[in-house]
Amino acid sequence: MTRQTHEPASVTEIFPDAHKRGTRNIPIEAPISLEFNGIGYAVMMATPADLEDFASGFALSERIVRSVSEIDSIDIHQTEKGWIVRIRINAQLSQPLLERVRTRVSESSCGICGLENLDLVARPLPKVTAAAEIADGALFKALAALRGHQPLNQATGGTHAAAFCSPAGEILRAREDVGRHNALDKLIGALARSGLQPTDGFFLLSSRCSYELVEKTAVAGCPVLVTISTATSLAVSRAREAGLRLITLARPDSMLEFLPGL
Repeated sequence: MTRQTHEPASVTEIFPDAHKRGTRNIPIEAPISLEFNGIGYAVMMATPADLEDFASGFALSERIVRSVSEIDSIDIHQTEKGWIVRIRINAQLSQPLLERVRTRVSESSCGICGLENLDLVARPLPKVTAAAEIADGALFKALAALRGHQPLNQATGGTHAAAFCSPAGEILRAREDVGRHNALDKLIGALARSGLQPTDGFFLLSSRCSYELVEKTAVAGCPVLVTISTATSLAVSRAREAGLRLITLARPDSMLEFLPGL
C-alpha cells in the first residue's frame, strides 16, 4: 500500500540581496500508535511509509517478539489524527507484554525517559557472534551508493536512511524516515519479512550514532554498524559490551572505527 510521504509547503528563499517565493516538499511526520494485542504500547512520530516493516522491526527491537513468525497479523488504519497500527502476536506472549507495559513509564523516539526506566538503559545486550569480515573498500562502496537509495530525502532534504549492505558493499535494502531510530526499525522489519539475515552484512545509517541504534543493531545480530556522524559515549560503551564493530564519521575519503579499550 502506497502512503503519502511528503507534501508541498509555501516557502521564501532568503538570499543576501533578495527573497524568492516558491514551494518546497517537506517530509510528513505523523503520530503512529502501536498496539499489541489491543494494548496501547507507544506513539511514535514517524513517516507513514513501510509501516508493516516498522511494526515488525519495532517489535523485534523492543524484544516483544523473537522472530516475525510470532507476529500473527498487522492491521493499519488511518485516522484524522494519525495512524493506528494493530499488531497481533502469539497469545503466550501476552503476559510478558503486560509486564513490560506496567514497568514502562514513558519512552520516545529519542530514548528512555523517567527514573523508573534507568535499568532499561543498562539491560544486557546480546553478544554479536556473527563474523565481521568487511573490507574497507566495501564500506566506501556502500557509502557512495547510499544517496541513490534515498528518494524521499532527495525530494525533501529532511529524512534519515538506514541501509543493509552485503559484505561486498552492495545495498540490499534501505528504508527512510524522519527519525533515525524509525528508519532502522523499518529496515530490521524489512529484512525479517523478506528472509534476509542481518548477520550476513552491515548496517549503514545517515545519522549520528546514539546508543539506541547500537542496541537495535546488536539485538538484530548485525556485526557492523556504520554511521555518517559521530557516536555518543554511551553508544561506544554499549557497542564494546556487545562486541559490535562500530564505524562512524563515514566520509568519502575516511572513516573512524572505535576499538576495544580506551
